[in-house]
Amino acid sequence: MTTSTHASASWLTYPSDLDGALRTLENGGLVLFPTDTIWSVGCSVEHPAAIRRLLQLTRLPDATQTELLVWSLEALKQLTAHLHPRLETLLYFHQRPLTVVAPGADHLPEEALHPDGSVALRIVRDSFCVGLLQAFGGPVLSAPAVTEGAPYPATFGGISSEIIQGCNHVVRHRQSERSPGEPSVMVRLSEETEELEFLRE
Repeated sequence: MTTSTHASASWLTYPSDLDGALRTLENGGLVLFPTDTIWSVGCSVEHPAAIRRLLQLTRLPDATQTELLVWSLEALKQLTAHLHPRLETLLYFHQRPLTVVAPGADHLPEEALHPDGSVALRIVRDSFCVGLLQAFGGPVLSAPAVTEGAPYPATFGGISSEIIQGCNHVVRHRQSERSPGEPSVMVRLSEETEELEFLRE
């Protein structure tokens, strides 16, 4: 799978960003960072306490609005009990950032699963995210950098002080950008009809 990148490693302008974000994830903290869609709050999926903090900060009742971010299709497959071939094909060819909802793998903590046992999975294309995930060596559970019910933050300037202050590390890369971001397309496969259902377009 060919992975495109955002701003071609311009995050190297802030070399401490990657190290700080990496240490925060490893220590069970929360990171505020830009993705190829919108600004997000993320944590290690290996730290259930961090997941609970993420949900509390964003005022989410459960993990339904969260996504597991990975850097490759192979890494994505390790997080789902079954990735239907139609979803895999869609991941290969879809041009916009795409989130797929699939059954969660057994080794994922309960806190990271949707109430029905599924997970939302996305392969990132942003260069900073790819570098962070590869250095971390595992997925990052993310939620939009906003409290539930509020509009998605189109830029860093749209993020509330409550969210910023609730994170242990705030990435500086792309804070000055004014081009608005938008959420990914989200899709799942109906178990009854095996037809694709677009949950977000």
